[in-house]
Amino acid sequence: MTCHTERGPCPPSPSVCPAGLCGLSQLSAPLGTMGGRASTPVLTVLLCLGLCWSLWNQVQAGTPPKPSIWAEPGPVVTKGSPVTIWCQGSLRAEVYHLYKERVSIPVETETPQDSSNKTSFSIESMSSHTAGLYQCAYNTSMNSSSERSDPLPLVVTGAYSVPSLSAHPGPVVASGGNVSLWCSSEVTSSTFHLLKEGGANSPQQMELRIHNGVYREPSLSAQPGSLVLSGDDLTLQCLSEAGVDRFALTRDEGLTPLQHLHGQHSPDFPLGHVDHTHGGQYRCYGGYNLSHVWSAPSAPLDILIAGMYKKPSLTAQPGPSVSRGENVTLQCRSEIWSDTFHLSKEGSPAPPQLLRLQDTAAPFQANFTIGPLTSDHEGTYRCYGSHSTSPHLLSLPSDPLELRVSASHSKDYTVENLIRMGVACMILLILGILLFEAWHNPTRS
Repeated sequence: MTCHTERGPCPPSPSVCPAGLCGLSQLSAPLGTMGGRASTPVLTVLLCLGLCWSLWNQVQAGTPPKPSIWAEPGPVVTKGSPVTIWCQGSLRAEVYHLYKERVSIPVETETPQDSSNKTSFSIESMSSHTAGLYQCAYNTSMNSSSERSDPLPLVVTGAYSVPSLSAHPGPVVASGGNVSLWCSSEVTSSTFHLLKEGGANSPQQMELRIHNGVYREPSLSAQPGSLVLSGDDLTLQCLSEAGVDRFALTRDEGLTPLQHLHGQHSPDFPLGHVDHTHGGQYRCYGGYNLSHVWSAPSAPLDILIAGMYKKPSLTAQPGPSVSRGENVTLQCRSEIWSDTFHLSKEGSPAPPQLLRLQDTAAPFQANFTIGPLTSDHEGTYRCYGSHSTSPHLLSLPSDPLELRVSASHSKDYTVENLIRMGVACMILLILGILLFEAWHNPTRS
């Protein structure tokens, strides 16, 4: 009896027997014979088959296939209506995870029922907070994880006042001709969506064309600051020229279309208790009630949400007490994979310093060089780690590091030189007195 594969005989060791390719040939006795010597080749055959089948299962337990994702009744949902997100993977899936905006933390986890190869995630009431880009993945019993599905954009309608839609040159167009559909809104809308009734395709998206320069751009600031811990309160303030009585806020997360809030009469936009969904780049606009035209956008403001990952450590080289005029290196080191590091100073209005690693191999650390040092550099520093895939989501802050700036060595040398000069003057004075006495009181031998 020999056990064969497509490339030759099966090796005797099960660890090298190619999975799923073992076959049989040239049995030394019929399989039905169970007496005498015939039982030995039969058992060998069954053992080879069992080993090959086991190894085949191990190979199959490698990287699971990529799941698919879809929404019912569809990806465009009216505000307040329910929607179900389906994720279909493998019969070997034990748990499914749903992700929003490509964040590393799943927003929901479900277990498939009745050995099904799919599961569902329900959103009872659609809102602007539940809209966004969704992906799903799953884990199998062999502790292997699938890659994420293709992104599913979930759009909510009815969140803002009704826009107007018109056709130019008109709604009746000759076959082969061109037509422009114009969509306009009284509130700021950074992105417009065009849908055709009964169409199965995703809605078309068009960026808003802002009439830049009509009004001076406002300034956007964050209270208490642009870097906040998850769960803290945050308010964005849009300050514009005198007379502006309408304000609007937009957010660009880099991975999804612009999301926006309603235009309002107050320059303050309270975001409440923030979480990972509030991270992103914000801009604001100003306008007047008697006009539907908005100002140019403010300079972008990056809102960073901390508390998503384990905290890094922060140390000072050569130490936390440094002389004025010298340099100090603050080293931020993370135990988990991080390719971006942020350094902030307590009480400073400036945004955190940022360093992105060119080499993402361990150890994961960044060196921030500060200097030449002055008294302004004194203070409490903290650092954070993050991933470039989610640039606005940061780790917990490191333990605080108190940096102290002492008097420079040059000032110490000046004091020492003054002491030396004083001693020299005393010696010269004593010598002068002795010479004077010797001159007026000569002695003869």
